[in-house]
Amino acid sequence: MQPFDPDRDDDGSSPVTIASLHVYPIKSCAGLSLAQTTLVATGFAHDRQWMLVDAEQHEFLSQREYPRMALIRPVLGPDGALTVTAPGQEPLRLPIEPLGERLRVRVWDDVVDARTAGATADRWCSDVLGAAVRLVRFTPGQRRLSSARWTGDVDAENAFSDGYPILVTTVAALDELNRRLALGRHAPVTMARFRPNLVLDGLGPHGEDGLDELHFDTPDGPVTLRLVKPCARCPIPNIDPDTAESGFEPGDTLARYRADARVGGAITFGMNAVIVAGVGRQLVVGQGGRGTVQL
Repeated sequence: MQPFDPDRDDDGSSPVTIASLHVYPIKSCAGLSLAQTTLVATGFAHDRQWMLVDAEQHEFLSQREYPRMALIRPVLGPDGALTVTAPGQEPLRLPIEPLGERLRVRVWDDVVDARTAGATADRWCSDVLGAAVRLVRFTPGQRRLSSARWTGDVDAENAFSDGYPILVTTVAALDELNRRLALGRHAPVTMARFRPNLVLDGLGPHGEDGLDELHFDTPDGPVTLRLVKPCARCPIPNIDPDTAESGFEPGDTLARYRADARVGGAITFGMNAVIVAGVGRQLVVGQGGRGTVQL
């Protein structure tokens, strides 16, 4: 692959702008939109550091089983502490350092170490979902890696994300979906349905599909993200993030034009990315960069 050169006009690269940045502190619960974020080894700081598990087997839970998880909304304090809210509940402040017991928890095929947030948090979350659940935090220092089949020579670390540290999509992808939804006389949807981390402007609909890497220059040095795998979609985008009600859209509309042969014909929206360079550096909304293709 040719080295990135921002001054070269014939390298096949495309200018991009960061339209928005998002993190989801508790896996499968509501997210936060940020003006800036710091890259850490597992993706964006604060992203999917917490997770809800069932009280007996300690397996991860998601909106697939409990749509009301969409109504658990985080607020990040200036001290880094997380407060969560939900309809009918008093706000719950989570400890910066969990003092509960150590657990082995399962997220997909991986079993990892976690610490509980304590009995008060467990009761609060159980009341919201109407089931016995526990809230746990990822234990720092362990390495949960993405599939080397897709990441190649990059050891991509994850906390509780499904399998890759950063999800990238575009403003134009959502615009195209909403155009098609309007043709079918369906209501438009927001980007919250798709739970991305990094949303780009400047590309055509699903322009991220054809990119190899994203490059951003920051005051502290370069950031390079490699786009490695299309994001296959489950039914969660059919859950309204404002009401937790399930339907058939936008999934039915996506199924008519987003089957992706690269992942066995699954319906995709967005690209999973890994960090090649830039841990400790910041990305900022409005920042420009370039997407490059492999030459």
